[in-house]
Amino acid sequence: MTTSPPTTDRTTKPRAGIRGFRAGDGPRLVEAWRRSAPADPITPDRFRSLVLLDANFDPEGLRVAVDGDRVLGAAYAVRRLTPMTGTDLEPEQGWIPFFFVAPAVRGRGLGRRLLTDVLDWLHSHGRTRVDFSSYTPHYILPGLDAEAYPEAAGLLESLDFRTLYEAAAMDRGLVGYRLPESVALRADELTAQGYRFATPSDDDLVDLVALAGSHFSPDWARAIRECLVAGTPLDRIVVVRNPSGRLVGWAMHGAYESVDERFGPFGVLEEMRGTGLGKILLHLVLERMRARGAHSAWFLWTGEQSPAGRLYRKAGFTTTRVFRVMRREAAG
Repeated sequence: MTTSPPTTDRTTKPRAGIRGFRAGDGPRLVEAWRRSAPADPITPDRFRSLVLLDANFDPEGLRVAVDGDRVLGAAYAVRRLTPMTGTDLEPEQGWIPFFFVAPAVRGRGLGRRLLTDVLDWLHSHGRTRVDFSSYTPHYILPGLDAEAYPEAAGLLESLDFRTLYEAAAMDRGLVGYRLPESVALRADELTAQGYRFATPSDDDLVDLVALAGSHFSPDWARAIRECLVAGTPLDRIVVVRNPSGRLVGWAMHGAYESVDERFGPFGVLEEMRGTGLGKILLHLVLERMRARGAHSAWFLWTGEQSPAGRLYRKAGFTTTRVFRVMRREAAG
């Protein structure tokens, strides 16, 4: 009697143990991430900055699936240990900024095991609301790109994650860019009325950080403060003061991870919208980016139908990816 060679049963669970992050995991985890998500690879220095050195990082929240010395996948859960602003630790809120499974072991339930593990970990710390993946300050991507990762979308939905809203990433080529004449004319008109567009001085930064933090997002204030402390030149920013001297808006580039071609953050006080200030600030920064040799401008997060999204499209930006910001609510 002859026997056939054994066939691979993809329903068999991989021989993976799941545990918290340990010293020595980093290089193997980064390499496994690169193979698992080639559309969104990460480097060791970015992994160090965005994960390991995050003030809220807990090694037990980074669950790593291993088989011997091989990393087969990972899922990262985080909760606030340090408040974003004031004293609020958002005690019910948790986040899953990323998860991945190596291609060779997909279809065997490892992704579900990893996600269930991090959800259980967050629940053990009292987190009954979990978002994928809009964690600040150090999100990797705003949410899930379901077009790039359809299996991940199905898995999250099967675990009762529901889409809250969508974030659009946009890009604009800058080769051949010129400041539009209409923008230059409107800037001249507003300047004649007493508005002042300029690179901020050191003293202006007090008002800029306050404006970003109080009227827009504490994370924007943090990003501005931290990038400048790290050495980002002030000429990456354009601010505008109204005729009374109040700082009412700004635009910038190079704030995140020192990437010169990444535009933002960018904001104008709501009561000043409709004056053309936002359009002028946007184009003044694009002009500076081109002068520095940038071939494109891009950012990760806006609402396609928001006033900002419409402004970007009129300025020549197009949507390159759409991310789903997803949430799971659990019983307390």
